Amino acid sequence: MSAINAVREYFATAFRWQEGRQGTGYDKMLLLAAPWPVPFDSYLIRYPEGSEIPSHTDPVAKGRHYRLNIILKAPQSGGDFVCSQPIYETRRIKFFRPDKSSHSVSRVVGGSRYVLSFGWVLGRHE
Repeated sequence: MSAINAVREYFATAFRWQEGRQGTGYDKMLLLAAPWPVPFDSYLIRYPEGSEIPSHTDPVAKGRHYRLNIILKAPQSGGDFVCSQPIYETRRIKFFRPDKSSHSVSRVVGGSRYVLSFGWVLGRHE
């Protein structure tokens, strides 16, 4: 994709709520993304009551995918992040390899959940 097309695509999708890839009720808003020098993206993700994400991985064609999720708002119950092999995890911070570790979010009950998510791929251009 040319740089001009990448910029056009960014402005066409940035700062707008879009349905999440899993189709399970969550929404995501692209905040920032860049293909160089290290490909990265950042999203605000909202999980309304009843949403969830089934266990999955996010493969990449080349490189090592990392993701840092910061939980800004937790629901009254549910909305628990489950990861098979987290790199680092606290109540509000989740750092993991989505390409290698299966991960999921349990059904949100009683309120909503908001997450600030940063992802990047290392070794993509080697």
